[in-house]
Amino acid sequence: VQLQASGGGLVQAGGSLRLSCAASSNFASINVMAWFRQAPGKQRESVAQITSGGITAYSGSVKGRFSISRDNTKNTVYLQMNSLKPEDTAVYYCWAGPNVWGQGTLVTVSS
Repeated sequence: VQLQASGGGLVQAGGSLRLSCAASSNFASINVMAWFRQAPGKQRESVAQITSGGITAYSGSVKGRFSISRDNTKNTVYLQMNSLKPEDTAVYYCWAGPNVWGQGTLVTVSS
């Protein structure tokens, strides 16, 4: 499977963005899909993940602000990001278990 991420951009603090990650083939059988991010000079970190059954988990820094979802009919996973902060600025990557990465999409949050 190949992953294509989109939806990044420049937004002011407090704003919202929705990232999308489209898979090249049916990913309904992939147990875990996730979003990671990597800020300049920092290690890549997990942001949110979702199982095939719809169980979600979030990092503490985004919990309550970000929401991950998946649409198996569209082979797409989404990351809705609300109340964005400058510290959310990073390249965001989608991931499909066990080890498939999409290309990154840059999110920049201005203060």
